[in-house]
Amino acid sequence: MMSLQIKNMPTGAGDDIKFDASYAKGATKYVMGTDSTSPSFAMFSGTNLAGAYQSIGFGSTTDAVYLPVANGGDGRLHLTEAYGLRGGYTHNWDPHWSSSIWGSYSAVRYDGTAKANICANYTTAGKAVSADYICNPDFNVSQLGFTTRWVPVKNLTFSAEVQWFHLDQKFQGTALLGPSAPKPTTRYEFRDQDTVQLELRVQRNF
Repeated sequence: MMSLQIKNMPTGAGDDIKFDASYAKGATKYVMGTDSTSPSFAMFSGTNLAGAYQSIGFGSTTDAVYLPVANGGDGRLHLTEAYGLRGGYTHNWDPHWSSSIWGSYSAVRYDGTAKANICANYTTAGKAVSADYICNPDFNVSQLGFTTRWVPVKNLTFSAEVQWFHLDQKFQGTALLGPSAPKPTTRYEFRDQDTVQLELRVQRNF
């Protein structure tokens, strides 16, 4: 991981810019992770495709794919590659108000042998995939956010954050899928997904 922080900005006292870049092979959590585990994604939205119930996008975060010889593999762990870029700018309007704008881009990549194994196990006859179906477990995620904070007194912070999240998945076509209830078992279109969230927070430090 490489990181850079620029302080003493001409835009105001306490303003700063932060950047970092990371790369991992066999340790995806160092690039894309939370306090507990590396996240995997499964997102749904609408579709305009005739015959499809909804659209779906997903990405599985792994450290490696093991291909045992007993199942026709090479007996090796095929390490998953991941890389990411993050950056943010914070501006202090006055001693009580500050705002930040930030963004990130992360990618997960599987080698050709791992992809072939994943797709051979995922693409079963029961999924009845469409003629234009393409299986590719690689994916990217992007985030862009804006946060404003108010600190009326020391150790008390009110904040509001708006965040946009984009899942760029690489599957194409449609398939008959059986997701968890209450989603029905029916035909879904593979498509990139977007979501927007608003978070309001009150934090008191003691």
